[in-house]
Amino acid sequence: MSNFPQQLRWFTAVVLGALAVVAVALGLTEPAPALLPLALFGALEIFSEHRAVTLPGGMRVTGGFMLEMAAIVVFAEQASLLGPLLVGAAGGLYLPHLNKGRRGWIPFNSATIGLATVVAALTYQGAPQAVTDTMPAAILWAIPPTVAFVAVNWLLVAASFRIEGTRTVREMVGDIGPAWGQQVPFALLGLFLGRLYLDVGPAVVLLLVVPILVARDMFAAYLRVKEANEATVHVLIQALEAKDRYTAGHAERVARFARYAGEEMKFMPARLERLRFAALMHDIGKLVVPNHLLNKPGKLTAEEYARVRAHEGVSVQMLDRIDFLAPLAAASAGDHNALDAEDAHGPIEPHIVAVADAFDAMTSTRSYRRALSQEVAFAELRDKSGTQFNTKCVESLISAIERRGERYGSGHEEVEHDWAVAPPDAGLGSAGLGDLAHHEEATAS
Repeated sequence: MSNFPQQLRWFTAVVLGALAVVAVALGLTEPAPALLPLALFGALEIFSEHRAVTLPGGMRVTGGFMLEMAAIVVFAEQASLLGPLLVGAAGGLYLPHLNKGRRGWIPFNSATIGLATVVAALTYQGAPQAVTDTMPAAILWAIPPTVAFVAVNWLLVAASFRIEGTRTVREMVGDIGPAWGQQVPFALLGLFLGRLYLDVGPAVVLLLVVPILVARDMFAAYLRVKEANEATVHVLIQALEAKDRYTAGHAERVARFARYAGEEMKFMPARLERLRFAALMHDIGKLVVPNHLLNKPGKLTAEEYARVRAHEGVSVQMLDRIDFLAPLAAASAGDHNALDAEDAHGPIEPHIVAVADAFDAMTSTRSYRRALSQEVAFAELRDKSGTQFNTKCVESLISAIERRGERYGSGHEEVEHDWAVAPPDAGLGSAGLGDLAHHEEATAS
């Protein structure tokens, strides 16, 4: 919650002055709005602003426009524009903004929301009565006021950003789509709420709005838990990358490649999210493996190999003890060599992670080998399809990368390291793919 920028003082005064002029003009030319809906919707508007939900991308979502749209419908019966204007202006009354340095946000938000609401009300009242009296047509007519609201609000906020000089025009234009998508559902809910108020009475507003706002609180709680889970995963990954700086970004890249394959397989969002967590955690057991074994240039002894493989069991134990990660333990175990590559009955997520891990291992420079080219990595994955790797997972990842036109591997690495001794051209690597020097040379020729 930032302090109010000094540059916006004059702009706020102009917008607030415009709101005041419109309010006085309406007060002189139309009957006073009914007090009951004004007080009810105004109070709920203020309450809604204090129950906002901040989405992961930073967008702040409230139920304000639902109440503003309901007020537009209710006050349209009186042909009143002042009522919606006052309800919208109430949306700027956010108590935390009373703190020193933030008070300017109250008149700024009241003015921008109030002006956007009165323009939306004017648009709604411009419809023929035959349109607003029939439900199918009335539902469609909820869209023009929404467009008007978003346009006016966006123009005013965009002007403020330009005055501050904090955002580019392209960035602000990119906000229009999300703003439109956010407000349309609220517009439809507000339309139904307003019509129920007119048909049934004010009690129906409390019966419907309170559960909606409670549901928003539950959604906000879910987002807080999700944020805490993300933080837990981030800390574990940071610990792993602090242990072995040469694997920096590996977990995120494996998660990206796993998501690519999952999207190619038409996974639903919830399943994609679980897959992403599984991919992020696939190497967490390496926290117990000594660094000199992780980056050993030559072949491991039998004893060293057994010690490295121990990280797979540790991964399962660690994830089993973290409630929200426990379901991912099997997919994150890392024992990909024990998988039946073409098993049609078991979960496919471990196979996706195995392919994503192998692809990143081959296309990244490590202490024991320089990065291979993307073509060689693709060829090696296909060569071991049906034995070490699941064929569908291999083809899904390759198809997703090619369709995006992305390049990885030698000459296209995202992370570059300063090596005391340059890694060899080929080596064993973590994917167990053997020495690919001859394959690389054959491809290059």
